[in-house]
Amino acid sequence: MPTVLRIKGCRFYFYSHEPNEPPHVHIDKAGATMKVWLEDIDIAASRGFRLKDRNAILLHVEEHRAMMLEAWHEYFDQGR
Repeated sequence: MPTVLRIKGCRFYFYSHEPNEPPHVHIDKAGATMKVWLEDIDIAASRGFRLKDRNAILLHVEEHRAMMLEAWHEYFDQGR
């Protein structure tokens, strides 16, 4: 599970067994978890985050989207 970013207690990472899904990032913090699509920056799933926290995470994803997409493609496209 490659970690691509840590910010304000949140860990942003990929599951290594999900190469056939569209680019996305998982986010965990203090027992809460979230999955965000990177192409359109939309929440795919969320459990345990308050609305305020979800919105802040979406801003972090938007700010670091280019880096996350690059990391996604570097990681998942290397064996193709």
